[in-house]
Amino acid sequence: MAMLTILEIVKRTADFFERKGIEQPRLNAELVIGHSLQLDRMQLYLQFERPLTENDLVPIRERVRRRATREPLQYVLGTAAFHDLELTVDKRVLIPRPETEQLVERIRERLAQPPSRIIDLGTGSGALALCLAQIYPEAGITAVDASQDALTVADRNAETSGLADRICFVESDWFESVPGAERFDLIVSNPPYLTEEEWMTAAPEVRVHEPKQALVAEDEGCAALERILETSLDRIEPGGHLALETGMNQHSRLTGLAGSLGYEQIESLKDWSDRDRFLWMRAPRG
Repeated sequence: MAMLTILEIVKRTADFFERKGIEQPRLNAELVIGHSLQLDRMQLYLQFERPLTENDLVPIRERVRRRATREPLQYVLGTAAFHDLELTVDKRVLIPRPETEQLVERIRERLAQPPSRIIDLGTGSGALALCLAQIYPEAGITAVDASQDALTVADRNAETSGLADRICFVESDWFESVPGAERFDLIVSNPPYLTEEEWMTAAPEVRVHEPKQALVAEDEGCAALERILETSLDRIEPGGHLALETGMNQHSRLTGLAGSLGYEQIESLKDWSDRDRFLWMRAPRG
């Protein structure tokens, strides 16, 4: 039997992915096959006429099978991009979203002075903590997560990013295991904020494969966000800031709570799709 070329395998895989309901099937096919052959996309294009041996096809088949079950592409490839970082991701952590990259940009826009101490609550893969460590090289950074599995992934990402000596990882349910005397100039969090109904209607990549505990919160998705608001004020240095990623329909409730707790300069910020997505506020100066 004649060996199939890379281009023929790409076309067959793209058709297969399309039948499985995968968005951008050709792009997915190229990325999966390129990763399996250790080729970037340009190298893949330049070798489209290369025949593939059975040994070449073995890793391709396994990754194609995984993606066809709607396992997220980032899990299949083992990495996700976040700003200029390439992060290891797997089923132990949530895949970093573009919206969270925008949260970083909102922080940069609004901080007049570099923060001295930062804490990332619910760090997951470590995306926020690592990105902020790059942006603010003089800052001391603490990153907490209640999941030891997630912290294992985050610690690996810190090592591969050359930032391990900049970040202190703590297994903690929000502030529970963070020493009570510690205060921060900036508190950031992308906590669970989906409702149960939103999770049930999410794409299979999200609903079946990503960790539900990192996505869904009780009380209309507000439970984690409200706990962070309630416990953060005593942990922020006077005049320090809190930055949160949220769900789209929660801002009226959350800004009301923030105001009643004593936060100042509370801003509701939109994402690239013009949806309410972020909250920014300041602790009183004392």
